[in-house]
Amino acid sequence: MPDEESPVPDEILTNATDQLNQDEISLADNEEIIQTLGELTPVYENDRSYFVLGNYDREPIRRLNLVTDRLNRREDAYAFRMVDIRGEWDNSIQKFCLIADLVTYLVGVAEKDPSDFLVEQGLLVGTTEYFSKSHVLKREYEDEEHPFGWMQDGVFDLFEKNGRLYRWRTDDDLLEAAESLP
Repeated sequence: MPDEESPVPDEILTNATDQLNQDEISLADNEEIIQTLGELTPVYENDRSYFVLGNYDREPIRRLNLVTDRLNRREDAYAFRMVDIRGEWDNSIQKFCLIADLVTYLVGVAEKDPSDFLVEQGLLVGTTEYFSKSHVLKREYEDEEHPFGWMQDGVFDLFEKNGRLYRWRTDDDLLEAAESLP
């Protein structure tokens, strides 16, 4: 049951604590966690929240911004990217898990260029809780049948079997796919 004075439900804090449970967390790490939770207040103030993942290179981040903007236009929704949460953590997986535990949906924008969200894709399918709230917007390429490779194709197959894979080629297709998200 959520604490009436805190916007963060107890079950979320417990889950985040479990994910971050280590033998020792430094004072600096603890301060980063507290700061991150403070920056995520809009997650608790809206009915839906979207953690948008993808490539941060110049053109791909422009498309991440398109998706984030489109989702933020929804009433009572908040969408953001990892870079929107300040701070440099020594363990970016900890940061990802903390944020992923708190949001309603995880949305991956998959492109074949380097710097994609490969590690996060593994976490999305390797964790039942994350998988159940994840959706992937997969870019299709005209001249390539398997541009992502067999490992990522397996991940995409899992999302497709569960009705949570959306294909796109153009920016307009991407925006249409974003509109299809819950």
